Amino acid sequence: MGSMSHMKLRRTPLKNSGSIDHLEYVDVTPIIGREYPTARLKDMLNAPNADDQIRDLAITICERGVVFFRAPQDDLTVEEQKRITYLLGKLTGRPEDHGLHVHPLYNDPNNIPMADGTTDENIYVINSEAMKKLYATMKNRPNSTSEPKDLSREWHSDCLFEECPADFSFLRMQDTPPSGGDTLWVSGYELYERLSPPFAAFLETLTATCAQPVFKSASDAGGYELMSPRGSPLNVGDKFAPVHPVIRTHPVTGWKSLFAGVGLHVTRINDVYNYEDQIIRDYVLRLITRNHDCVARMHWTKQACAIWSNACTLHAATATPLVRQNGKA
Repeated sequence: MGSMSHMKLRRTPLKNSGSIDHLEYVDVTPIIGREYPTARLKDMLNAPNADDQIRDLAITICERGVVFFRAPQDDLTVEEQKRITYLLGKLTGRPEDHGLHVHPLYNDPNNIPMADGTTDENIYVINSEAMKKLYATMKNRPNSTSEPKDLSREWHSDCLFEECPADFSFLRMQDTPPSGGDTLWVSGYELYERLSPPFAAFLETLTATCAQPVFKSASDAGGYELMSPRGSPLNVGDKFAPVHPVIRTHPVTGWKSLFAGVGLHVTRINDVYNYEDQIIRDYVLRLITRNHDCVARMHWTKQACAIWSNACTLHAATATPLVRQNGKA
């Protein structure tokens, strides 16, 4: 995790050294996504030049938005998954006193364990049925019994409800449904490029409040304490209502990206009238839904992995019953 104040510092964009250029890959689209069909993350972690390879992987992720590892990563342990995620941030300039994010609801006794039956504060196991329960009281989620399905509300950037959101997310698929369950990512870089220059300049002056009260209500209802701190000395307490820039400059690439203009956790564009707030968010969402060439889609296979940069992508899951994903680190 990196602090937002740290990310505002100007520095020279990081350059790829070429240490993973030997790996077979295919770009998912010209705009976003890269898939490594045969690479094994364990080999990268154990290589003599592991730091160089992980650093170049991090830079590639930040440039491409999201990378997929299609070959089953079934020999990768949870500790190795965490280690890779930790190094992705460390080797690209994350502050030394920041680490892996801790999910606010780790103390929930109903949390789903990992495949080996254990739990880990840095791993959140995602299950479609559990997510329904967690977000049952979320106000900006559609009520399926009274509204038509609107999956556009699912788009989000991870941990935007924290003062210091997660730099990277690492998702490994444990169980897959017979069909469906895909995850989609959209490029914040390309969304920014598709704004007119005057409108982009205006959005660069704005911030958004990213409130997520569901964690406090869930912990109150369940009778357990929220985790605090959560991977950063700034991620403390139970307010979950930070202010983030609508447009940001990625600290690794130096490229501008649409960051907090829309999404599950964005509750208000600040310093504009209510109607203007809604117009802005509706327009950003329209950019996503009307420009599918900005989107990379992952059709999951067992033990496949995806790693992405939250600073330059939004993503959305496709809910399918009985899907378990071996958590985000």
